Amino acid sequence: MKQAKSRRYAPRMPPEERREQLLDAALFLIAEKGYESVSMEAIARRAGVTKPVVYDLFGKLGDLLEALLKREEERALLQLAELMPAPAEDADPGQVLIEGLDAFLRAIETRPDAWRLNLMPVEAMPSVVRRQVERNRSKLAKRLESIVRWGVERLAVPISDLELLVETIIVLANEAGRQHVADPERYSRERFITFAASLLDDVKG
Repeated sequence: MKQAKSRRYAPRMPPEERREQLLDAALFLIAEKGYESVSMEAIARRAGVTKPVVYDLFGKLGDLLEALLKREEERALLQLAELMPAPAEDADPGQVLIEGLDAFLRAIETRPDAWRLNLMPVEAMPSVVRRQVERNRSKLAKRLESIVRWGVERLAVPISDLELLVETIIVLANEAGRQHVADPERYSRERFITFAASLLDDVKG
């Protein structure tokens, strides 16, 4: 009689380490194929574990996605805080805005899969995660807004609606981020920085 092949089991991990592995697996699937590719079974398969392992740590898919979004929000905010510190009072506002955009795009380059999650159009997301994503983006926007508003005010140019200008700049920065993460060769960081610098030169006259 042929001896039955022994089943291969994933190596044992501490719960917190396994939890991070499963979140990483979900992030990979979303970045590669979108939310429609994500299921408890697909995550288990990607992580090399059985479905009960996933269910033991996350009761349902919605709980897992919420944990993933919360983790990536915290990491994104920490990353931006490190790359975009509060500017000095005597700093050149134009240079601060350019450096802020450069730091934002460099952050995307270091963790492109995570930023795909943050920058993905809301319409492409399941309803279970949209509210969480919108909260995340609001926090990210506030971080960008603090620097953009400071820079715009320091430029001392006549602006009829500062709030609307700040919001427009943030929208454009997010769109630049989406283009950069989708096609970094065509929409390179250097291309955006050069373009933004030329716009600021035009504004300052």
